[in-house]
Amino acid sequence: MIALVDYGMGNLRSVEKALQRVGAKVRIARDAKALSEADRVVMPGVGAFGDCMRNLENQGLIEPLKQFIGSGKPFLGICLGYQALFEKSEEADRAAGLGIFKGNVIRFPANSGLKVPQIGWNQITQPSAFSLQPSAFESCPLLRGVDEGSYVYFVHSYFPDPSDRGLVCAETEYGTRFASMIWRDRIFATQFHPEKSQEIGLKILENFVRLQTSR
Repeated sequence: MIALVDYGMGNLRSVEKALQRVGAKVRIARDAKALSEADRVVMPGVGAFGDCMRNLENQGLIEPLKQFIGSGKPFLGICLGYQALFEKSEEADRAAGLGIFKGNVIRFPANSGLKVPQIGWNQITQPSAFSLQPSAFESCPLLRGVDEGSYVYFVHSYFPDPSDRGLVCAETEYGTRFASMIWRDRIFATQFHPEKSQEIGLKILENFVRLQTSR
């Protein structure tokens, strides 16, 4: 069973429908008990970093999320759920993230000449110097059956800048190259929205659903 975290900021229905389409049993999770009973967790989100962390704290979900992520069970963060894994964000300097990984969430450069937020389709590609992992794209379990250069759907103004470049399994170009997907053990996160990315997104979600739940 997948716990889909509801902290008042996710487009839960579209994520839930996409997960169900690839064969998942989904439960909306609003408290620690629901997380503790789950085989895996998906944390989506759309909105502001500060509001995200405040809502998680108000619902008593910060420590349960950290405990689940540390359990070795599969976890997937989407968009804001990806950004929350890091220490802090330029969007809300006083709000601490979950701190699972070192690094900050930063805004797209103002001088790029591109519209911010990035809204629409863009490519995910093999990291180059941005990652220490050889063939990181091909090695990531969630990208099995996904071609390098595939197009996925983005809606964001900010993106994480991981201190550990070895986390990065896909990157995207939008005025600058940024980490559009990370992976470490059973922790996965995407800046793009798999639930809005048609067949490519469904393949990524299917791969997540099919992951073994043991270490």
